[in-house]
Amino acid sequence: MCVPKVSLAGDGLSTVPTLVLGGRTLACEPGDMHDGVAELLAAQSGVVTYQQLLSVVSRRMLQELVECGALQRVWRGVYSREIPDCRLRLCGLDLLVGRLVVPCLGTAAQLYGFDTERSDKIHILQPEHSRLRDQCGLCVHRRSGAPTALMAGRHVTAPAWTAIEVCRGLSRPRALATLDAALRSGHCRRSGLESTVRLQAGRRGITRVRELLPQADGRAESPMESEARLVMLDAGLPIPELQHEINGWRVDFAWPDIRLAAEYDSDEWHTGATAMRRDKARIAGLQRAGWTVVPITVDDVRRTPAALISRLSWHLAGAA
Repeated sequence: MCVPKVSLAGDGLSTVPTLVLGGRTLACEPGDMHDGVAELLAAQSGVVTYQQLLSVVSRRMLQELVECGALQRVWRGVYSREIPDCRLRLCGLDLLVGRLVVPCLGTAAQLYGFDTERSDKIHILQPEHSRLRDQCGLCVHRRSGAPTALMAGRHVTAPAWTAIEVCRGLSRPRALATLDAALRSGHCRRSGLESTVRLQAGRRGITRVRELLPQADGRAESPMESEARLVMLDAGLPIPELQHEINGWRVDFAWPDIRLAAEYDSDEWHTGATAMRRDKARIAGLQRAGWTVVPITVDDVRRTPAALISRLSWHLAGAA
């Protein structure tokens, strides 16, 4: 397909894109929309098929709407006005299949609020009597007997089932992070996770998940905190208290009897002048309260865990 030339309209100061098609220059705002197209989108949760578009606009106009950004491709033959997020991508699949699809695995975890892996792929169960197959950005799974639950008007694989299925395909650190997040989300209870482990007995990866489940804790506030805790548990360190409060501050890990704390320092939360001032004031306050604070970074957890354990062990032994 020939890609049109895109230039700046007017005197070069405008940021409105233009299309040069067949010798004509067409100004095109991403918000521009043909009335018939807008009506279709409004009636169908923000998505429309190629054939439906051709019922209200010409092929030439459709090409122009797509090329100027007024329409975004969601799936092959499906478009939306907005950049497609998870909701729009699911609605696009609904339109292709003719009924609501059932999200599973990472997509279901995202809907429940415990997706730790941030995959950009959409995962759904194979719709009955449908020829829908895997394509770029879409994974279609056969999961006979997978229980479902209603979530915002859509059937989704049940929370506990989703969490355990996701964990089975992850490394130990990431599996613990998902278990922690599932408990924290409020959609999963430990008893439900335990019963689901029994239901999935014999499936690949279930032994690892079964062994990790007793260590899961919904108080963990980030996946990297979960990974750091697993390093401590694997090394046999005393189990720390999570999100322990000290004079109005909370620390990620604490051994209150010896006033030792450890904090995971994420790049996002601890970057910038404001964050630096906040951290220094917080550490100073904890030190005034008689606490020792050990910082933990991603490299400590993933690249040099032995050095991290040595540092924590030294503080634990010295305070004993």
